[in-house]
Amino acid sequence: MRWLSRVSDYLTLFLFLFACLSRSDVRITQTAERVHILASEYAFDLTGWTAASAWLKLTQSAIASPRYFSPPSQREIVLQYFDLIEELQRVEREARLIFSDPNQTDREAAWATLRVELEQILERNRRLAPLSEAVLEMQVTHILHELGLTTGGQPIPWVLYHITPLPKNLVLSPREVIRQETSYLLQPEMTLEDIVQLEDTVSARLGYSTLVVEIGGLAAYPTMIMQTTALDWLSNTIAHEWIHLYLAQKPLGMNYDRTPQLRTMNETAASIAGDEIGRLVMERYYPERAWRYRQATQLAALQPLPTSNFDFRAEMYETRVRADELLAQGKIEEAEAYMEARRQFFWQNGYAIRKLNQAYFAFHGAYADAPGGAAGEDPVGPAVRALRARSATLKEFLERIGQMSSFEELLTAIEK
Repeated sequence: MRWLSRVSDYLTLFLFLFACLSRSDVRITQTAERVHILASEYAFDLTGWTAASAWLKLTQSAIASPRYFSPPSQREIVLQYFDLIEELQRVEREARLIFSDPNQTDREAAWATLRVELEQILERNRRLAPLSEAVLEMQVTHILHELGLTTGGQPIPWVLYHITPLPKNLVLSPREVIRQETSYLLQPEMTLEDIVQLEDTVSARLGYSTLVVEIGGLAAYPTMIMQTTALDWLSNTIAHEWIHLYLAQKPLGMNYDRTPQLRTMNETAASIAGDEIGRLVMERYYPERAWRYRQATQLAALQPLPTSNFDFRAEMYETRVRADELLAQGKIEEAEAYMEARRQFFWQNGYAIRKLNQAYFAFHGAYADAPGGAAGEDPVGPAVRALRARSATLKEFLERIGQMSSFEELLTAIEK
């Protein structure tokens, strides 16, 4: 009977979240419809993924509850999972070497041995991953409860996430101003050739700056999170994506895409809260692993790693500010040439940025939880950070910003 009750609770919750998330979907605009026509071949089936993953989480909860394990055992499950992912990535690297090394004389024999090990790791991962996810969901829930972000001891919605290949995200910005006009989710397995062709096609047909970006998480339900060996980053991202679902029930989240300022308010609030909650999870349950944290970034660093005297955020801030100045003067081609020159400058200093354009800044500039960087002189990020500084607790901050439906309301709040 407890299992049937759990099923009923899950089904009720999924219906509730579906309604909330439907209200916060990107508004259907003429631009979005035209993008769909051009990109539909590569469209990511979010509805299908959500249904399949919701059913998977439901069945897993019936057979593999972490509550049957002691707290030390729960912790060990998570640590074993991360050790296993490191093993998996090692084997995958070795497999790539086997098929790329010109000096390899017997690829089939080498691969046959490695394939056995890979299959064993994948089977262990199939059994361990659901338990690890359930443990981290429970640990994040405990922290949310202590922060006063639950109702009757339960977060609304429940913390549910699933490690999965993430869709890519096609971002469009007008060429004359940096502003995310719309975005479109694409299949994870798209090749670079297909990506470049799609970017060029959409740009040529619609006249927008375009960029396909990699994302680390998505606030579907369960939330989608990419595979990682960084426990700190994962804790942060679980919380970040849950905050989006929490805000989706409030005016701020319901109006996510209404203006660029509201999008930045949402993303910056989620980043601030995700950082705080993730840090508390690590301090409580995995203090010895906190030092391994590396700030999440969607840039791939070249080898060798950038030198310590190169300030990426400061240089990116300078780039954004100058690009904004040129665009404000109507010098679109000059701004685009400048951004390309700066892209090459970043390359020379160890950062592989495939495209640096208006769409790049429109996407990355919305994550303004720290000064500088791709946000440039956009006033929204500093205002959100100021509101957090003036709020006694994270709960107070989220309650205040959650009720806002315009940037003007935020400015009024911090001016009081």
